[in-house]
Amino acid sequence: MLTLLHLLSAVALLVWGTHIVRTGIMRVYGARLRQVLSRSIEKKLMAFMGGICVTALVQSSNATAMLVTSFVSQGLVALTPALVIILGADVGNALMVRVLTFDLSWLSPLLIVIGVCLFLGRKQSRVGQIGRVSIGLGLILLALELIVSSLTPITQANGVKVLFSWLTGDILLDALTGALFAIVSYSSLAAVLLTATLTATDVISFKVALCLAIGANLGSGILVMFNASGQNAESKRVALGSLLFKIIGCLIVLPFISLLAGVLGRLSLPHSELVIYFHIFYNFLRCLAMVPFASQMAHLCGKWLTDTPVNDRVVRPRHLDTSTLDTPVLALVNSARETLRMGDVVESMLLLHTEVLHGQIEKNREMRRLDDDVDVLYTAIKLYLAQISKEDLDDADSRRWAEIIEMALNLEQAGDIIERMTGDIAANSLNVRLAFSSQGMKELDTLHEQLISNLRLSLSVFLSNDMTSARRLRRAKHRFRITDRRYAHAHVDRLYQQNVQSLETSSLHLSLLGDLKRINSLFCSVAYNVLELDEEAEEEMRERNDS
Repeated sequence: MLTLLHLLSAVALLVWGTHIVRTGIMRVYGARLRQVLSRSIEKKLMAFMGGICVTALVQSSNATAMLVTSFVSQGLVALTPALVIILGADVGNALMVRVLTFDLSWLSPLLIVIGVCLFLGRKQSRVGQIGRVSIGLGLILLALELIVSSLTPITQANGVKVLFSWLTGDILLDALTGALFAIVSYSSLAAVLLTATLTATDVISFKVALCLAIGANLGSGILVMFNASGQNAESKRVALGSLLFKIIGCLIVLPFISLLAGVLGRLSLPHSELVIYFHIFYNFLRCLAMVPFASQMAHLCGKWLTDTPVNDRVVRPRHLDTSTLDTPVLALVNSARETLRMGDVVESMLLLHTEVLHGQIEKNREMRRLDDDVDVLYTAIKLYLAQISKEDLDDADSRRWAEIIEMALNLEQAGDIIERMTGDIAANSLNVRLAFSSQGMKELDTLHEQLISNLRLSLSVFLSNDMTSARRLRRAKHRFRITDRRYAHAHVDRLYQQNVQSLETSSLHLSLLGDLKRINSLFCSVAYNVLELDEEAEEEMRERNDS
């Protein structure tokens, strides 16, 4: 029983090591990997090679599939090149199985020691994440050694031989068992490695091992379907196409598995080695043969999975891709893009407020809906940022995290103020039938134009962190406050002149001036975050010069 527990723990260690390598690579090179995939879509051959290279880095075809599905869901990659990339990922996964079966026992302790030193020394830096990758690779090699050493005594037990005796060559049953291995271990790579080890210890026959290897590929396709189950139709089409390609490969090869086992069995190589080579050539030939049919498969998946009708009046987050949470730098980019979208909604509220100000009271209902949209986006951004591991953020990313949540909060507060302002105007117009003076209306229109301009500039500063734009925004804030104060004094002068319309709307007018000034301050606060960085850099430079 203890030996079996050791085996299970070794398999778990293998899966965990693969996870550490994948997340470490994604955190260090995640953005570059996306660039590689996005630039590889022009030609099928380039897309195929891109899938191989990315999978070789992240040690998992499932991780590559998650990247590709997120691309497709955001409309950055079409379905056909996405399917080609997935096919390349299957080949890259098979090649990594071959690499990990070499005798690298001497490398495992070296990688772990180096990785721990790098990770503990500089945990939140790029070097620390490279150390994380080194630890993962060392754990993978160590897990393979433990699997082999644990299986040796297990294979000598009669009960184990009876347990595997039901795998007697039923092709379909053996393939489904291989798929189950891949699903349970959450990795076709781990399932194939385990199959090769079982073959080396004569626990299963060579023919059964080939069926398990084919089934492991099928299991990886099912895993991709599971991962895409909660995503949109575009992502589900990628997963469905990948699964169908694997099913077609199984249906073509499985009827000839006995013949293949007989031919390959005559070779002088050990059966465990033959399983690995069969897995490589099977995936290479299958994927290469499927590449020309990627367009047809994309068309078929598009027919089977139609787009779900979406109510355009209900806003939903577009850029908060949960598959990038393991890569904080990408997750921050996604949340920043959603915050910019939130800013666009606030700009629409300002434009709508101007229409209500000019008498289109019926627009007040649309204003309430837009404010609800702002609240929905703010909540989504806040919850998305909360899922990012703060321990994996360096100083620059931690500052960016704070900037995003602050900008989203400011926009949400601005939206609430705009809605309340609009409601006050609508209530005043409906209940009392009062109107602003012509001069007062011109002043409010001028402030609205400046406010919209400042909002657009603030979104630009938020996106680019440009010092020049930040200084412009700070000057624009001061100009707005001066203009707002001058208009308040002008309103008081009209009161002194006994302007009837100014007297009737005085309370509302002054309230609007104060609210507009608060909104402007919320928009322009992002400038001070950027300028603070500039001041810190200058101070650090002075300290270096003094020393």
